[in-house]
Amino acid sequence: MLSRHLSIPQQHTQKEKHLKKRFQTALWLAIYFLLVFLPIVLLMILPRPQGREFLREVSVALGFMGMALLGIQTIPTSRLKFLVKPFPMDTLYQFHHILSIFTFIILLVHPILLFINNPGTLQLLNLVTAPWRARAAVLAILAMVILVVTSVWRVVMKIKYDVWRWIHDGLAYLAIGLGLYHMFKVNYYMSLTYQKVLWLVLTGIWLGTLIAIRLIRPIRMKKTPYEIVDVIEERGQSWSLILKPSGHQGLTFESGQFAWITNESPFIFRENPFSFSTSSENDDGTFGFTIKELGDFTARIKDFKPGETIYVDGPYGNFSIDEHQCKNLVFIAGGIGSAPVMSMLRTLADRGAENEVVFFYGNPTWDSIIYREELETLKDRLNLNLVNVIERPDEGWQGETGFINVDVLQRNLPKDYKDCTYFLCGPLPMITAVEKALDELQISPRNVHSEQYEMA
Repeated sequence: MLSRHLSIPQQHTQKEKHLKKRFQTALWLAIYFLLVFLPIVLLMILPRPQGREFLREVSVALGFMGMALLGIQTIPTSRLKFLVKPFPMDTLYQFHHILSIFTFIILLVHPILLFINNPGTLQLLNLVTAPWRARAAVLAILAMVILVVTSVWRVVMKIKYDVWRWIHDGLAYLAIGLGLYHMFKVNYYMSLTYQKVLWLVLTGIWLGTLIAIRLIRPIRMKKTPYEIVDVIEERGQSWSLILKPSGHQGLTFESGQFAWITNESPFIFRENPFSFSTSSENDDGTFGFTIKELGDFTARIKDFKPGETIYVDGPYGNFSIDEHQCKNLVFIAGGIGSAPVMSMLRTLADRGAENEVVFFYGNPTWDSIIYREELETLKDRLNLNLVNVIERPDEGWQGETGFINVDVLQRNLPKDYKDCTYFLCGPLPMITAVEKALDELQISPRNVHSEQYEMA
């Protein structure tokens, strides 16, 4: 039971969990940087061909680094369980986005330095007359240009997510393949045996990740289907999808975590991420997600029928009361961002927790408040202060209005608010604004945990 004050054994367990996570984080970061810089480090400390002009050598170093980064970019978003445990999923996606742009810039600078060092090499841009090693490099850069453009401006270009995902993955692996072909055909530093072995090992890691994503995971999902138990209409154009395992033991999750789901074959790779909204304490194996109508897939949830099959990949994430040292709790959510918060509130209620809990819940209108009635009943089971913040209130509304800001927080936070643990979930603009408000209240970032609903 999660009580107001953690017992000494619970404190030790939490400390051990945090130390383990810190160690895992440091280990994976060290491995990441090792894989990126190892090709260059080996060139510096082991025998190598005679050096060439400075700009040319810098260009080659950037090419090696860029290729290592390009290949490793397949890993952060692969959802490999051993990797996502120490890192929040939204952090991995942000890391992937930033590193992708950085990788593209490095690989673009690589040929530019060659052209500056020797303008005659500009003729290698001619795909008709250039050797195949040069053609491969040019085509790899073009693939990356299209990849970056379609990723950054996907919404503006109105590309559907599942279509974009196929385009994104296809262009990424095409660029990697062409880049490797270019490197091996140039065959200067790649003529060294240890460099060939190293890049073959790196390629094996990338291929292993691809096999895990595209083959092993779908097979596992296919073998562990789930059956729809119920589809419950909620307020705010939202629906709760309740599932149970079909022919297997099911899964266990921590309240606040999420999973990818699909009602099609897992091999189509058209799944969508949703937070668990039910209690993690259910003993019958059932669990559920609350999904708001926002797109093609979510608009079809209401048409799902009991008995139909759903495939689930999860759980993921460490946005959970079980992952952090929690005394008194403050939840802040907007709209459907309440789904993981509801999972944690339901779990706390089932555990008989005595924590002081404040829930700031922002919505456009009173009628759009998801779980409105149940949240009121949870006050009888929890030490809960529910603060509804309505953007467009009806006449006579006496509660908080507008958005969740510093003033709203100051009026409703408990006296020991600096020692509370905060969980934020919602759209990126809301998260950014609330984090700024918490910073103004001098709340330590170590006490604030957020989950964004815009990972892709």
